[in-house]
Amino acid sequence: MILHIVKEEEWEKAKVEGIYKSQTLESEGFIHCSPIEKVIDVANYNFKGVKGLVLLCIDEEKVKSEIKWEDLYSEGREYPHIYDELNIDAVNKEYDFPAKKEGYFELPKELKYNK
Repeated sequence: MILHIVKEEEWEKAKVEGIYKSQTLESEGFIHCSPIEKVIDVANYNFKGVKGLVLLCIDEEKVKSEIKWEDLYSEGREYPHIYDELNIDAVNKEYDFPAKKEGYFELPKELKYNK
């Protein structure tokens, strides 16, 4: 499972259209995703205090587009990138993803990972 953070209105539009294209697909050529153990760091870095977000749980096996795990910014960490549109039937769960106190995020209680 890989995760993606999206604005609620963008996700609602994608569900109607049957396909999701993030803004970064056009600007960078791929959709940014995260493994579960890194998604909170990503959220707090990129979305601190942003309201109206949804966290998508994506089944990699169902994604029709190519997924590459890459360290594009030489951080010593690889992240999954989807190199085209995301078919919405690859999303097996979505969670409202509100910022907590002081704008920071926490993993939804239903999601667990082994450290």
